[in-house]
Amino acid sequence: MATAQIEPTAALAELRDSKADRVTIVLLSGDLDKAMAAFIIATGAAAMGMQVTVFFTFWGLNTIRKKGASSAASDWLRRMFGLLNRGGADMLPLSRFHFWGLGTKMMQMVMKQNRMPGVPELMQMALDLGVRFIACTTTMGLMGITKDTLIDGVDQFAGVTTYLAEARQGSVNLFI
Repeated sequence: MATAQIEPTAALAELRDSKADRVTIVLLSGDLDKAMAAFIIATGAAAMGMQVTVFFTFWGLNTIRKKGASSAASDWLRRMFGLLNRGGADMLPLSRFHFWGLGTKMMQMVMKQNRMPGVPELMQMALDLGVRFIACTTTMGLMGITKDTLIDGVDQFAGVTTYLAEARQGSVNLFI
């Protein structure tokens, strides 16, 4: 069986010539590993010159919440939800093997040993590369999340129609 040797520089140049111009990512999950995947893809696409939009909804909003930000909702149910559902990019659990935080700490140690940036650093890289962050207003209302509890750098607060308009223009649309 013959194997083909792929030259990375030539493959990247070919990809740039035939590139999709726009990428949208829906980040539904608030899990560390899934958020990392979303931001690695977002930064990679942005570094290739693609226009990238990340739409944060449901648990994905926890990624862009300020650490320890509590809900300012007026009703007790949403306030309680906010207390139980603390945000912060460095507080995200693993989707599997979390083990009450032990698995997550172990993963963070391995990442640090391998000089892998964490979610907060990946988010900052994404913002520096011009990735747009859109927070889902419908979910914010449901979960009692307000604009002032989100990090700086969120470009827009919008609903599903805005996401669909972005996705319609995108050649790559991912749901994480």
